Amino acid sequence: MKIAKTFLPNVSTAEKKCYVIDAADKILGRVAAKAAHYLRGKHRADFTTHFDSGDLVVIVNAGKIKVTGKKLTDKIYQRYSGYPSGQRRIALGDLLKKAPTEAMHLAVDRMISKGPLGNAIRRRLRVYADDKHPHQAQSPIVVTI
Repeated sequence: MKIAKTFLPNVSTAEKKCYVIDAADKILGRVAAKAAHYLRGKHRADFTTHFDSGDLVVIVNAGKIKVTGKKLTDKIYQRYSGYPSGQRRIALGDLLKKAPTEAMHLAVDRMISKGPLGNAIRRRLRVYADDKHPHQAQSPIVVTI
């Protein structure tokens, strides 16, 4: 009697796809959660925790996202350079005016685990402020939220 082996995906068997998410008039956190889900590969039947089986995710219209409540004024992004007086703070509303894609990048980045596997996953995220993107050659699949 022959016992069937468990299938484990590897680099040669993994096929990568491209997904497009339209963020126009969508909630920031919901779009970021869906993008992190597809980037990690959890939508696939052959998902494995130790292997990068995720796909390319393109987010368009990131400049037209919505947030609930008073997050435009109350949500503060801060960073620190390590030098005295090096702390910088910016509200979400100001960040959306200055760099419309940065808020989406930060939201998705913070939903992905840290470390070498997370770094490889983060490289497959593309965010665009408007509806134009150069990824038509990958035959992207549209994801609805």
